[in-house]
Amino acid sequence: MVETVPVAENATLATASSATRNIRKTLLPNGLTVLTEPMSHMRSVSMGVWIGTGSRDESPTQNGLSHFVEHMVFKGTTTRDAKQLARETDAIGGNLDAFTGKETICFNIKVLDSNVPAAMDLLADLVLNPRFEPTDVEREKSVILEEIKMDEDNPDYLVHEVHVANFWKNDPLAASILGTSKTVSAFAEPAVRAFHTERFSPANMTFSAAGNLQHEEMISLVTRYFGQLAPLGDAPLKTFPVPSVTPHITLKKKKSLEQVQICLGVPAPPVDSPDRYVLYLLNTILGGGMSSRLFQTVREEAGLAYSIYSELSPFRDAGSMTVYAGTSIEKTPEMLRLILQELKLMKNELVSDDELKRAKDQSRGNIILGLESSSARMSNLARQQMYYNRFTSTEEIERAVDAVTAGDIQRVAGELFQSHLLSLTLLGNLGELSIGRADLQC
Repeated sequence: MVETVPVAENATLATASSATRNIRKTLLPNGLTVLTEPMSHMRSVSMGVWIGTGSRDESPTQNGLSHFVEHMVFKGTTTRDAKQLARETDAIGGNLDAFTGKETICFNIKVLDSNVPAAMDLLADLVLNPRFEPTDVEREKSVILEEIKMDEDNPDYLVHEVHVANFWKNDPLAASILGTSKTVSAFAEPAVRAFHTERFSPANMTFSAAGNLQHEEMISLVTRYFGQLAPLGDAPLKTFPVPSVTPHITLKKKKSLEQVQICLGVPAPPVDSPDRYVLYLLNTILGGGMSSRLFQTVREEAGLAYSIYSELSPFRDAGSMTVYAGTSIEKTPEMLRLILQELKLMKNELVSDDELKRAKDQSRGNIILGLESSSARMSNLARQQMYYNRFTSTEEIERAVDAVTAGDIQRVAGELFQSHLLSLTLLGNLGELSIGRADLQC
């Protein structure tokens, strides 16, 4: 029996055109969750298959396997080789893509509404029927090893990887999504196939679609292709416990770099925190745009950096907030002083009414603009299902954002920006530069 659940009571919202979101949720008998949202004014349809697993759910020897499997499915299926997959995607004007994160893998395709059946056939074949030929496994290992080298040559990427590795020390959350040269080199066809069989199970998958579609037609298509996927039982997939944070100071020398790359971070609440809207506004004010405090103070007034920003990284049970910047070795001490000064101000002084209003208006624009494409809606559906098991309307989000006060931001800043919780990573030609815990006071 197919169970369809209308969720409009949680998903009716006013968009820029005053249309309402008609989100519908269906649970197939095998446990697969299907989400749809019609957007009748569009000609496109975006569909995604989301797997509820990522790099943080891998054992140490599996590190990088989620990403590796994501790559391998494009090497051919039991009915199509890689060239056929590419040609058939191009023939329907489609955009077939995939990505791997810390907690998810996603395969998605965007096509004209008239090409949905053909796109579904391609997407399902890709996800469900990869052939995992041993020769392809060996060839792709070489590709991934080159990708690892390429990213290690990117200082912006590398400083974040070094920072995270020490921040979540000895936890899978600290591990690289790509894996390491050692783990990737050891991958073999049996392990790749076993991982796919275990993780790509209906109860661990969410199918989401948005665009010019009808729910019943989409359910019929999904059932035809995914309905026969056998459930693996009621036992949930193994996940690791909530990670602990290790406040650290890490100085990594790399003489070839002209700039010092800086990451300064603190622990932050998980993705479903009651304070998530406070955090969002705090981050916006601190370093979320050109009018943010860090951008104005460090770049515009002091001229110390070209790039500086803050970012939130929330996960299902933990999170972090990080300030990134790049500057010369001579300017690094002053850069750190100004960043710490801004953190201290966020704790000790209320943000102004003008700043708070500007941050709220910015977030309101980001919310509305972020839902204008079928791809964005498709992703939004899946993420809300996977992290909240409910659908929050933009009206509800806007009300929550509007309810945030300057006092809320000061309270959360006080909880986050504590000197003993700060972690710092410096990467570059550091010379004799020395930074100690006494230098990180906010």
